[in-house]
Amino acid sequence: MAQGGTAGTSLGSGVLEGVSRLLEPVDAELARRYPGEPSTRQPVHTVYVPADTVTPGTVREWGESARALLDAHAPDAASLARVLGMDEALAGPVHTRIQDKLRREPVEDLRIDFEDGYGVRPDDEEDTAAVRAAALIADTFAEGAPGPAPACAGIRMKCMEAAVRDRGIRTLDLFLTGLMEAGGLPGGLVLTLPKVTYPEQVTAMARLCAEFEQARGLAPGRIGFEIQIETTQSILGADGRATVARLIDAAEGRATSLHYGTFDYSASCGVSAAYQAMDHPAADHAKAVMQVAAAGTGVRLSDGSTNVIPTGGQEQVHDAWRLHHSLVRRSLSRAYYQGWDMHPGHLPTRYAAVYAFYREGMRRAGERLAAYVAQAGGEVMDEPATARALSGYLLRGLDCGALDTAEVTAVSGLDRSGLDRLAGR
Repeated sequence: MAQGGTAGTSLGSGVLEGVSRLLEPVDAELARRYPGEPSTRQPVHTVYVPADTVTPGTVREWGESARALLDAHAPDAASLARVLGMDEALAGPVHTRIQDKLRREPVEDLRIDFEDGYGVRPDDEEDTAAVRAAALIADTFAEGAPGPAPACAGIRMKCMEAAVRDRGIRTLDLFLTGLMEAGGLPGGLVLTLPKVTYPEQVTAMARLCAEFEQARGLAPGRIGFEIQIETTQSILGADGRATVARLIDAAEGRATSLHYGTFDYSASCGVSAAYQAMDHPAADHAKAVMQVAAAGTGVRLSDGSTNVIPTGGQEQVHDAWRLHHSLVRRSLSRAYYQGWDMHPGHLPTRYAAVYAFYREGMRRAGERLAAYVAQAGGEVMDEPATARALSGYLLRGLDCGALDTAEVTAVSGLDRSGLDRLAGR
C-alpha cells in the first residue's frame, strides 16, 4: 500500500486513455452488432396460409378445427397425458390452457404466402391477391376487430432470384401501399424473404424497404423482415465462408429473425424425401450455425415444420401428434422457441409442448431467480448471464399464456418489470 493507505498503481492516466482510444471503434461495433434480446414478444409459431385461400375467418377456423380434433382425440387431461406421455398433474393445467388458447388466440403469427404455397399465377391475379392481403391484414389489426387475431401477421413474398424478382417486388409494393392507404403499417407487421442465397439479395431487400419508407414518409428503419434459411448457400458460401452472419449484416439493421426451411434446405443437401425432417443431422448443423451467428444480435430464430398431418383415425392422429410434440420439445430444449405449423391439427401439440415446457420448469426457475436477487446462494450459484436466461424463460412463458403473472411472482418474488430488468430488456 502507498503512503496514506491508498492502493498504489504503476500505469499512468495516459495509458488508460490510449487503451480507450484504441478500443473506441470496437466498443461502437459491439454496440451496433450485438444489442441483445429485443423486448418485444416472440410468437411460438408461424402459420403459413396460401394467399388464394386465406380469408378473414382463417384464424378462427383454425382454432375451431383444432378444438374439434382435441375434443375427438384427447378430450381431457388424462387422455392428453396418455397420448403424449405427459405427467397427469401437469397435463391438467396444460389441457385447460390449450382449450383457452384455441378460443382466444389460436394463431400467434399468420403469414399470407405468395411463394411455395401460392406458386406462379398471372400478374393480374397476384395483383388482386396482394391488394386483398393488405386489406385483410389492416382489418386484422384494426381496433375492435371481431374474432381472435394473431399478435403478428404479414406476407411471404417471392424471392430475389431473377425469374420471380420483379413479381415479388411488385407484390411487396402493392401490399405495403395497401396498408398505408388503409391507415399505416401495423405494429405486428412481419415480412418474410425466402430462398436467400447471397448477401446481396438481403441488401436489395433492405434498400427496397428504405425506398418505400422515403416514398411514404416513414421513419428510417421502420420496416424489418425475416430471412429464410433454406438453401445451402445461406449457410456456406461458394468461397467456403460461413454466410449467416453476412446475411444479418447485409440487412443493415432490418433483420428481425432467421427462419429455417426444413424441406427446401434438406432437399438442397440431397437428403431423400423420407428423411427430410427437423431432427436430421443436416438440419441440426444449419440451425447451430444460425444460432451462433444470431446470438446477441437481436435477430431471433425459428425452426421448421413437419409435414406429417394429424388426420384419419385415432391411432394415426395420435402418432402424428406424438411426432410433432417430440419435435417441438426438441426445438425448445435447443433454444429454438418458434417454429412453423402447417395444419390446424398441429396447434394442440404445439401448445401442449410449449405450455408443458414452461410450466414444468417455472418453480425451479423462479426459485433460482429469487435466490440470485437475494444473493442467498442455494443449490446453484447462478451468474448474471444465467439470471438473464432464467428471466427470459419466464417472460416467454408469460407471453404465450403458459404462465400467469401471479404464479410467477409467487415463486420468484418478481413482477413483470423486475423480470424485464434482469433479462436486460
